[in-house]
Amino acid sequence: MLFDSHLHIVDRKRLAYPWLADAGALDRDSLYQDYAREAKRLGITDALHMEVDVAEDDIERETDYIKGLSREPGSLLRGAIAACRPESTHFPAYLERALADPFVKGFRRVLHVVPDDISEGVLFRENLKRLADTRLTFDLCVLPHQISKAIALIDLNPNIRFILDHCGVPAVKDGLSESWASGIKDVAKRPNVIAKISGVVAYADPENWSPQTLRPFVEHCIASFGWDRVIWGSDWPVCTLGGNLSTWVAATHALMHGVSSDERDRLYHLNAKRLWSL
Repeated sequence: MLFDSHLHIVDRKRLAYPWLADAGALDRDSLYQDYAREAKRLGITDALHMEVDVAEDDIERETDYIKGLSREPGSLLRGAIAACRPESTHFPAYLERALADPFVKGFRRVLHVVPDDISEGVLFRENLKRLADTRLTFDLCVLPHQISKAIALIDLNPNIRFILDHCGVPAVKDGLSESWASGIKDVAKRPNVIAKISGVVAYADPENWSPQTLRPFVEHCIASFGWDRVIWGSDWPVCTLGGNLSTWVAATHALMHGVSSDERDRLYHLNAKRLWSL
């Protein structure tokens, strides 16, 4: 049983994705039906949709679209991590609408696609604090050199549950970096942060990686955070840059060979279900 905490759906007929024009192989539709066909064969039983940086006017339409897909018979979708703009004066009203919708499980604002000073702004930080003691999580997607920016937000908000995406986005193809490894250890000291074991295949050399290539990064994250603070995600379709969904699931199982069934279950589904009360 796998709970996929990081699924992207791209449907260009329904929504606008300005960034796709420069996204190379990802500049295409990646539809739920294609994902679900493969996912169900792999033992994925539940999934959360992760926002795909749609045009700002489409943010709430994206959530509505995913909610519609969740109502289809046999759907794997259990909720959405929605896009947000904490730097906007409209954020408080948007937050109220999200809190009234149980389908929304959390927010994400990808910080490595905007200037660093966005997350340092007074309005961004004041609005982010509004998530304190709510049921909503906040995903942090930052590059290794931005880890101090993430830590600053975490330290200002001890009552928000943060999720560090993609093992902190290491440059896998360049080998293990001491700065990345120390950054992960530093973030893991904060008890309100959970690490997402996802995305790493997209940062490896697509022609020359194996589970052993990924092992130092995955094992360091798990050792730093502990088995109660890690969750699994596919990062589909981004994971297809390093193979396909089946490739990443197979690599995950290889990486977990030898761990206890209890540890594996916590990573695979128990921690995610507890985190989002599912």
